[in-house]
Amino acid sequence: MMKDLFSLKLPAVSPSLLAAEQDHLAAEIQKAASAGAEIIHFDVMDGSFVPATSFFDGEVDAVLPSCPLFSDVHLMVDDPIGVGANFAALGADAITVHLEALEARGIDPKDLRKLIPSPFIGVSLRPGTPVERLSPYLPYVDLILLMSVEPGKGGQKFMEESLPRARAIKKMIVDGGHKILLSIDGGINDMTAKKAIASGVDILVAGSYLYGHSDFASRLRGLIHG
Repeated sequence: MMKDLFSLKLPAVSPSLLAAEQDHLAAEIQKAASAGAEIIHFDVMDGSFVPATSFFDGEVDAVLPSCPLFSDVHLMVDDPIGVGANFAALGADAITVHLEALEARGIDPKDLRKLIPSPFIGVSLRPGTPVERLSPYLPYVDLILLMSVEPGKGGQKFMEESLPRARAIKKMIVDGGHKILLSIDGGINDMTAKKAIASGVDILVAGSYLYGHSDFASRLRGLIHG
């Protein structure tokens, strides 16, 4: 049965597996599920679009098809179409691609669903990318992922300037009558989560604040309920 992005209880927390124990992904996903998460975040990095590498299809093919949570695969790669198609074939529920990589390849926004056969499509943007460049994508995507740190490395400090950017994106979504969820990724903790939710964010991607801590479940609940 296909998992539905729009059936998530909002606001939602999406634990990022970038901060999890890489050799025990199935157990780390189950930890998130047991804590009450409905969505999980895979960061795929190619060493070119961002300096680091992580999670190529061969590394997650044992866990992604059987993942009990809604799986959002965030592609920080130069080839979002080719890599995205691979993860879609593995059963990813959502593929989130970077606007900057799409523009560099000359990809027409209206072709995204044809090129990446995933149930749900997201588009992400770096902190320095003007939010106005999202406009052509809004009719064709289900999710916007706003980076509140420079992509490619966990544990960074939240950029406060991301909050007005989140409010601006939410206004674009509402004013356009689009059915799109807004997610934010980077530096999420108990303090920044409150600010992000107040700024219209629907999904909080959190990694190092959750994984590696014995109180994972209470931390996850605290991100939403304070």
